[in-house]
Amino acid sequence: MKFINIKNFNLLVASAVFLIIVLPVIMFLNANEEFKEHEEKIGFIILGDITIPGWNKSHYDGIKSACEEFGIKLLVRDNVKENNGECPAAIKDLADSGAGMIFLASYSYSIEAQNIIGEYPNIAFATNSAEVHAKNMTAYFARMYQARYLSGALAGMKTKSNVIGYVAAMSNTEVNRGINAFTLGVQRTNPNAKVVVMWTGSWQDEKVEAQHAERLIKEAGADVLTYHQDEDATAQVAEKYDADFIAYNAILDTKSEHYLTSVVCQWNLYYLDMIQRYLKGEINTVKNHWLGIDRGAIMLSEFSPAVSQKMIIKIDSLKQELINGYLIFEGEIYDNTGKIRCAAGEAISDDTLLEDINWLVKGVEVLE
Repeated sequence: MKFINIKNFNLLVASAVFLIIVLPVIMFLNANEEFKEHEEKIGFIILGDITIPGWNKSHYDGIKSACEEFGIKLLVRDNVKENNGECPAAIKDLADSGAGMIFLASYSYSIEAQNIIGEYPNIAFATNSAEVHAKNMTAYFARMYQARYLSGALAGMKTKSNVIGYVAAMSNTEVNRGINAFTLGVQRTNPNAKVVVMWTGSWQDEKVEAQHAERLIKEAGADVLTYHQDEDATAQVAEKYDADFIAYNAILDTKSEHYLTSVVCQWNLYYLDMIQRYLKGEINTVKNHWLGIDRGAIMLSEFSPAVSQKMIIKIDSLKQELINGYLIFEGEIYDNTGKIRCAAGEAISDDTLLEDINWLVKGVEVLE
């Protein structure tokens, strides 16, 4: 009978254990470490300066807070202009830097970069625009229109001239949705008031915004102004002419009674939700991520002393309706050309609200 050398036998056993148990564990840990390194970097691309209050700073503050909460490194590319090749270049830069997820925080980025996004199937993308989708790109936005509706109701109660001015960047789904919700809010408290819109053609152009705000006051007779722009030039003009104003995406540093309130979003809640879904591998299982007033994601900021208690009670009542499920875009709704856009007993779907609002509601006029 031939005996196996004990030393050789132990060596064989050790080798088998290494191959069967230890080696796979090492490979898994190495692979997991590579994934972890990739996963723990979040890319963020935005149009303007992240230090300036408004759209840019509010988003940056929100995603920075969320990344700190999860212990994730944030890679920022700001001042990335739209439609000139800067966004695709920023995407490539972030991908080369190891970003596992990239947020595109301006409306036209996803349209401009839709081809390059497909080149990075292992990176999760999230875009503010719901008009372009991909297997690895989902849309995210807050239901800002709900707060717009409430601010419109306030504007309707505050106006004395029954003319409310609205300085707006451009006619796209996001902006039109906000104007329409605002106007429906105005009509809820003041059916005699109208909303006059002027387009600037840009998210940021302080000179044009200021000129339009002045024209809305002087030519259209508006005594309350609001805006859909990245910064607050409209508010500054309103203050200059003693007109009331409602700000957007920033709480302004002024004690003026003309500053009625701001439409604001708790972007940190939004980015926390999005990043958590990404870490769980769930981010691309939903076409559109859309948080609203029921989750505390959007709200109106503190009211001016010029807003009466009676007005506040009315706004609180309308807010509670929204929390309880009231749909702003429900029932008979006509556009400003007389075409019916929603019939009695119907409601406009979320997909349509996010992707296809190319009209303005009855009660809106456009000043050329």
